[in-house]
Amino acid sequence: MKTFENISLKEYNTFGIDVKARRMVVLEPGDDLSGKWKEERGKLLVIGAGSNMVFTKDYDGTVLILNGEEVRMDGLFVRAWGGMMMDDLVQWTLDNGLYGMENLSAIPGTVGASAVQNVGAYGAEAKDFIERVEVYDLQERCHCTFSNADCQFAYRDSYFKHHPNRYLILRVTYRLSREFVPNLGYKALEGLPHDTAQQLREAITEVRWQKLPRPEEHGSAGSFFKNPVVDEATYRRLREQYPDMPEAHSVTQPLSYTVTYKLSAGWLIDRAGWKGRVQGRAGVWPKNALVLYNADGCTGDDVRALAKAIQQDVKQKFGVALDPEAIII
Repeated sequence: MKTFENISLKEYNTFGIDVKARRMVVLEPGDDLSGKWKEERGKLLVIGAGSNMVFTKDYDGTVLILNGEEVRMDGLFVRAWGGMMMDDLVQWTLDNGLYGMENLSAIPGTVGASAVQNVGAYGAEAKDFIERVEVYDLQERCHCTFSNADCQFAYRDSYFKHHPNRYLILRVTYRLSREFVPNLGYKALEGLPHDTAQQLREAITEVRWQKLPRPEEHGSAGSFFKNPVVDEATYRRLREQYPDMPEAHSVTQPLSYTVTYKLSAGWLIDRAGWKGRVQGRAGVWPKNALVLYNADGCTGDDVRALAKAIQQDVKQKFGVALDPEAIII
């Protein structure tokens, strides 16, 4: 366990926003948490790879980061350290003859974040594979384990997301398969080579980088907004007004039995005229309207102002509210 004081977080958030934390604690596999956290007081923020965070000011508290890698395999189950990069884990599974998570390739976050955010891409989500999540409860100061059902996974959502900075996700266990069955149902994957899982992973990675800014060139938080879910009347109205709007699949909500539709936030932002535009020092990526990026040394306030302007225009034009997927701190 290592501790740092008054440290810059520029290297710990993918937007590259230069703010400082009063204190940082870095944990590695094997570190003992039981005694140390009894001494902690004040604000606490758990960071994975910082790929879903926008800092608007210095953090006057303790930032907690998991570092290092640890992976163990037991049959079809893979148990990985929460601080390991998710993309590295996907490659590890293929190297060891386990399949299923190829569509989650090139997601810039950690194993722990995959459970918090229920990360997803190209028709697959982390919840499809997560068996259990081992955490340290920072409030009760004890270790506990959540089953998949306990995690209450939903679209880019989980139980952990509704209890921020209470649970430190130490390890996640995924259930995979020894049989490679390519998941090509998502339109963007049509025609991709998939003779092997590795070939499909590499093709998906290339598809992602064709649409997203490379981290070494422009900072971003990936997809900034969630795809909005609307009722049937709203969907029918928009389809009539905008025949070119992408079709959305209907989903019947449990218990209420109401039918809802998930719209493309990227299409809404594009049609609202924001794709490729720059406001101040932050902009909307020219190849993917869902991505806000650091155009020229932006601050968190620059990003927040841009996001607010987009939300207002989309609401005014379509009558649809956009909720950020990124967390603004």
